[in-house]
Amino acid sequence: MASADRPPGGAPGEGPLLLGVRHHGPGSARAVRAALDAARPRAVLIEGPPEADALIPLVADEEMRPPVALLAHAVDEPGRSAFWPLAEFSPEWVALRWAVEHGAAATFIDLPAAHTLAREKEKEELPTTEEGPGPVRVDPLAVLADAAGYDDPERWWEDVVEHRGAGKGDAFAPFAVLEEAMAALREQYGSGGQERDLVREAHMRLRVRAAQREFGREVAVVCGAWHVPALRRKVTVAADRALLKGLPKVRTDMTWVPWTHRRLSRSSGYGAGIDSPGWYGHLFRAPDRPVERWLTKVAGLLRAEDRIVSSAHVIEAVRLAGTLAALRGRPLPGLAETTEAVRAVMCEGSDVPLALVHDRLVVGDVLGEVPASAPAVPLQRDLARLQKRLRCRPEAVEREMELDLRKETDAARSKLLHRLRLLGVDWGTPAVSRGTTGTFRETWRLCWEPESAVRVAEAGVWGTTVLAAARAKAEADAVGARALADVTRLAEQCLLAELPDALPTVMRVLADRAALDADVGHLAQALPALVRSLRYGDVRGTDTGALAGVAAGLAERVFVGLPPACAALDAEAADEMRGHLDAVHGAVGLLAEATAAVHGDLRGRWRAVLRTLSLRDTVPGVVRGRAVRLLLDEGELAQDEAARLMGLVLSPGTAPADAAAWIEGFAGGGSGGGMLLVHDERLLGLVDAWLTGVPAEAFTDVLPLLRRTFSAYEPGVRRTLGELVRRGPRDGTTATGVGLPGFAPDLDTGRADAVVPLLRLLLGLAEPAGSEADDPANDLVGVAR
Repeated sequence: MASADRPPGGAPGEGPLLLGVRHHGPGSARAVRAALDAARPRAVLIEGPPEADALIPLVADEEMRPPVALLAHAVDEPGRSAFWPLAEFSPEWVALRWAVEHGAAATFIDLPAAHTLAREKEKEELPTTEEGPGPVRVDPLAVLADAAGYDDPERWWEDVVEHRGAGKGDAFAPFAVLEEAMAALREQYGSGGQERDLVREAHMRLRVRAAQREFGREVAVVCGAWHVPALRRKVTVAADRALLKGLPKVRTDMTWVPWTHRRLSRSSGYGAGIDSPGWYGHLFRAPDRPVERWLTKVAGLLRAEDRIVSSAHVIEAVRLAGTLAALRGRPLPGLAETTEAVRAVMCEGSDVPLALVHDRLVVGDVLGEVPASAPAVPLQRDLARLQKRLRCRPEAVEREMELDLRKETDAARSKLLHRLRLLGVDWGTPAVSRGTTGTFRETWRLCWEPESAVRVAEAGVWGTTVLAAARAKAEADAVGARALADVTRLAEQCLLAELPDALPTVMRVLADRAALDADVGHLAQALPALVRSLRYGDVRGTDTGALAGVAAGLAERVFVGLPPACAALDAEAADEMRGHLDAVHGAVGLLAEATAAVHGDLRGRWRAVLRTLSLRDTVPGVVRGRAVRLLLDEGELAQDEAARLMGLVLSPGTAPADAAAWIEGFAGGGSGGGMLLVHDERLLGLVDAWLTGVPAEAFTDVLPLLRRTFSAYEPGVRRTLGELVRRGPRDGTTATGVGLPGFAPDLDTGRADAVVPLLRLLLGLAEPAGSEADDPANDLVGVAR
């Protein structure tokens, strides 16, 4: 390295070439590339964990595409991990690429990850104290920006670095100026409240000395600018080794993992998170005219979203951004100026399309890639093989995937996603299926997060394949489950994930827990998940016979224990019991169909329980009201009888609060209670008469219950009820033809017959030649009536 190439302060004999940078700074990345081209060092030392030295050759692999991250995790505790993310505009990535492309030796020199992870573990294990706040940490950029008269460190950095072209003039001058500024800050603030930096810098100095012994002065160091004065400072080897003596350490594995632009804003590893990685990536890639190229990108995005944006909009936005920069004394428009120009010119002042620009371009969802040759746990390799075979490529962009479980590939995808969820790898989360509620379809919302790699590494302790790991994890979870409902959910997961080998263990634990658990609430909470599992037998070809037997036994115990369990409950417990009642009611309907041949009339026995609950005065009103409503919906209770029971409850002898709770249980929102009151004015009249008779001193007590009940109705139902109440009662107890349109005591056959031609057209039926008795449309006409 010629002495003429050395920066000020780095003259011959004064040490290696120190290139202080800002992590993830595109201006620093360009400057590093220019300085390395000028200096041509034989060795490049980079701030980062030394355990990753063996992974550096993968940087040149064609399949390696940033953003990526170095992942370090403890071998014995994979969940303890740390990331060192790198983007294409990160100075460290540029230095790695330069070294590999030019045949220079590259090595990381920061404190080993083995010490970093061990220290994090010690911090977690130490008891918390109340000693007050620790030392104040100094933000170097904020201090320098304030000294220059800027209130925003990001804007100051853009003006002095990002908007100054690299490679113009002395390639080393920017680093010399930045080193001088950081030296002044370190002189005033010392370690800046980051005592750990002193240990890291001691290790860096030892690694730099070792490199100099091997390569002489032809060594370049790329590190955070904050560390440069400490590396330049003369410290004895003994002093540095004393700082490092006795540091705790753990066995550590290291690999490359994909990263995303969105995650670059995290303060992890290189703790210099940025809010606009997409913008910084653009600044790094743009060869010239960055503002014009950026606004052209924005226009392309808005056009793809059917926004009317022309070339004239782009030209005007460029002019406006330049004008704003000139008014603010900036050398070039920055992100703030371009964003304001986009809002005013292309978005017509609206923040809605501007939010799309921020999400898609300013931040972005770029997901990096790592080569298959990168080190990985066996479970990760099996997962990658399955993803490739099933054509399920992990992506950072959230997307929905519809699965038809009758198709072999879709069924395999479903099993994979369910097995991963059981392992704690939430690559996919179930979503509501559109257009169908059948068990043959599933909808998943997929999004691969970088942290998923850590979850996979953690799950590797359960097995070397996804199937083996999921099976072992299910068995361990069953044995360790504390609540009965947890075991039933686990049984459902085993069926969804098709883990027949794990199901016997889960079922044995389930039978033992169900036999010992006497809490009716626990039994009622466990039953629905167990019954839901029965539906998957036909879809996935799983034998659910043992499951049905346990579910039926559980249901019988609920039938016996529910009436006494509903006595003397407070308001909160009564509301919870009402939820159990609804869940058990739905579960019994499914279970009765699946087990009718073996276990008799479960539905009839359940109706008897509901009748018991509806007539007991010791049962809370909200539970009694719900029991009456369920019997009415089942057709086991005539409307006259339901009206009689409501009349008894709403009589003057009943406390207003208990009556209001009964109404909430009977007509609560989400159960169709509003439509019931609309179509049966006898019930509505009873509620109206009771409400008008509530004493003034009790009205404020019942108002919250009534408001909760009626506010859950749809707006159209509330409006119709209001019209009915305003109109008042007609002759008799039901509406007459003079009332609201669509409500009358008898069917309007003329209106129903009018839809017959349209039904025939929709069903593709010809006009009947003779009698309409066998006309298929007549069944639907009956429904319409």
